[in-house]
Amino acid sequence: MGEDHVGDPEDVGAVLAAEDRRYQAMVDADLTTLDALCAAELSYAHSSGARDTKDQYLEEVRSGYYVYRRIDHPVERVALVGDSALVVGRMTADLDVDGRPRTIDNLALAVWTRASGRWQLLAYAPTPLPA
Repeated sequence: MGEDHVGDPEDVGAVLAAEDRRYQAMVDADLTTLDALCAAELSYAHSSGARDTKDQYLEEVRSGYYVYRRIDHPVERVALVGDSALVVGRMTADLDVDGRPRTIDNLALAVWTRASGRWQLLAYAPTPLPA
């Protein structure tokens, strides 16, 4: 799968760097970084079908409900549209959900928005692959 990025290369690079920081912060349970990277209006969907607000998601990471052990997130495409960016790719992870180990393998869509000159995650939506 080749990368197919649409938009200013500097902005594409900034979005990809934000994606990298977000996933690393998930593994590190770095709530300060996650808080800074997520927009107040965040809609965060999970492969289970549950959907969280920013506050709900951060609390679930803080409390240890979600403990990310490993995350891989290859990106297929970044498309910039005005002050929004769509990141299309995949997300595979080993994690604990409420104390139970799980492995997930999803297609992933992340929507980023540029607010006050910095990129923040506005929405995340995984699509589980067929078993």
